[in-house]
Amino acid sequence: MVGMTKKKTLFWLCIFLLPNLLGFLIFIGAPILASLVISFTNWDLVSSLQFTGIDNYIRLVQDPEFWRAFRNTFLFIFGYLPLVMIFGLAAALLLNKPMKLRAFFRATYFLPVITSWVAVSLVWKWLYNPNYGLINYLLSLIGITGPQWLNDPSTAMIGIILASAWKDTGFVMVLFLGGLQTISPSYYEAASIDGASKLRQLLSITIPLLAPTTFFVTIISLINSFQVFDQVMIMTEGGPGGSTTVMVQNIYNYAFRYFEMGYAAAMSWALFIVIFIFTYIQMKFQDKGAV
Repeated sequence: MVGMTKKKTLFWLCIFLLPNLLGFLIFIGAPILASLVISFTNWDLVSSLQFTGIDNYIRLVQDPEFWRAFRNTFLFIFGYLPLVMIFGLAAALLLNKPMKLRAFFRATYFLPVITSWVAVSLVWKWLYNPNYGLINYLLSLIGITGPQWLNDPSTAMIGIILASAWKDTGFVMVLFLGGLQTISPSYYEAASIDGASKLRQLLSITIPLLAPTTFFVTIISLINSFQVFDQVMIMTEGGPGGSTTVMVQNIYNYAFRYFEMGYAAAMSWALFIVIFIFTYIQMKFQDKGAV
């Protein structure tokens, strides 16, 4: 600020930042700290806290249900992440070109993103219905007997992955569109003069120059994937036979169904550590120029 000393400037900066800082401390910082404390206790929301040390974390390591949810979460990620990246990039490449009704198609692709997961999950649950769902009906028209989808442990996770990729493709598309529009057309003009095909331009120009955008999309999608919950809760509730139980749903069950808040808090911190490790590894790859 002009005419003020550094101390006065710092004072007024603190005054202006104070409302946001207080909001962060009250609604984010304090709950995070409280969850860490609770993770070392045994608490059922009614009785007083009972300090148990690291018992909850030892229980995590020995709990097969936790590891099953951990495995299911990674199965979801390995299926969801490639699909949403590929379809999001394909949609961005298509809608980055001059075409009629381009704005309409962009809005149409993005519409599922702003639609409630409750509504989307209920629609997809109907589509997957083995008896009167649209997908199995269309398969029957070509002589194929459709699977049981959400009722079969071998296909339930596939159904959740497809629904999730469909909903989030528009979000990834918008991010890739932003990246594509920062690439100068002169690169493509020079490549065309040199006789490069469209595929060669994609592999040698578009994908390398989209590396920063791809990295950002990967980080965001990965973090969201670890926190998958809504569609699982509505479409399968973790079934059949626990085949779609994921980490966040496991946390929810122990916190608000079994009222084991200490154990649920410990699982939350375990999830945080996993997300932090994967994000840190990806950041290291970016620093080394791997992406």
